[in-house]
Amino acid sequence: MKLSKLVDRISGEGAEAWDIHVKAQRAADEGKDVIVLSVGDPDFPTPSPIIDRAVTCLKGGDTHYASVPGRDTLRQTIARDFEQRTGVKTERDNVFVFAGTQNALFSTSLILLDHGDEVIALEPMYVSYEACLQIGGATLIPVAQPADNGFRPDINLIKAAVTKRTRAIVITTPNNPTGVVMTREELSAIATLAIEHDLWVISDEVYTDVIFDGEHISIASLPGMAERTVTVNSLSKSHAMTGWRSGWSIAPKSLSQHYDNLALCMLYGLPGFIQEAAIHALTDQRDASLDMRDIYKRRRDLVCHELAKAKHLPVLKPQAAMYVMVDVRHYFENGTEFSRVLFDATGVSVLDAGAFGKSAYGWVRISFTLSDESLTEACRRIVSFLDTLA
Repeated sequence: MKLSKLVDRISGEGAEAWDIHVKAQRAADEGKDVIVLSVGDPDFPTPSPIIDRAVTCLKGGDTHYASVPGRDTLRQTIARDFEQRTGVKTERDNVFVFAGTQNALFSTSLILLDHGDEVIALEPMYVSYEACLQIGGATLIPVAQPADNGFRPDINLIKAAVTKRTRAIVITTPNNPTGVVMTREELSAIATLAIEHDLWVISDEVYTDVIFDGEHISIASLPGMAERTVTVNSLSKSHAMTGWRSGWSIAPKSLSQHYDNLALCMLYGLPGFIQEAAIHALTDQRDASLDMRDIYKRRRDLVCHELAKAKHLPVLKPQAAMYVMVDVRHYFENGTEFSRVLFDATGVSVLDAGAFGKSAYGWVRISFTLSDESLTEACRRIVSFLDTLA
């Protein structure tokens, strides 16, 4: 039977990147001796007060339809939090609540990008961007943040990618997988380009609360950018709430009605008890992310220290997020083969960073979302494995 062309737009290398992770997770579920470092799911529990708030709401009957854009109290809370952190004047109607950053990005692409449009995305970029940004028929134009430049943005490469069909630029800061945090100068250069060519900027800022070095600057805070920027974020990483699917977009008010129309036929609102838990996370539990961030920083330093024991293994020390990028080209031509052979030999799963973009070919992403003991053992196995190859 014939299928829609949509199936081609939601497949590709990005969608296939998870094969090794699926294999590793299945082995872990079977009780085998594996260490899964191929996914960015925090090992911390969601803070108990947030869970308690959701349970109280559930027991109180908060199980019915909720407002499609999100409850006013939650939208106001998100707006106030964003304004305090960025200085951008933000009101309730600038905020729309979604089922996580992924859903927010997906919806934004359908609203902003038409068939035949081009959207520039700085890569390495999260593996699902490929499908999310092309879902409506737009063409993704990946622009490398070169490895030999520390995976930092190159404004000249971005300028060269702009054409008459360009509609938007997508950035991620802090970046997944590299952990790079963009500087004010880098963001200003992108903002100038967006204004000059009348482009939208979609900014994924989900790792804002997991920065170790440097300062987070939202591009929406730069002159002339609030009216052309859509910022997407969530509680997944900051409060260990990946499974709660609690995210949002912050955008010009003119997009609210379009988000509403789309959500009516797709999402129809986030469950009320989850929204109440999100309010609690952004108010009474706002600082819960600080302890998690400090632990992640310690783990980052641990992993970088342990992997330094291997020969010919360059490691990019991340400024943020929960991943370390490792260059394995001395041993294997690409990260796919390295990940497969490493897992078969040691039971340690890592993710081929090439799936995040061509500039990361030959690199792998290692997540440090496990205990210090597990990370130390995983690094020991990796170093021992590389020693046998050497």
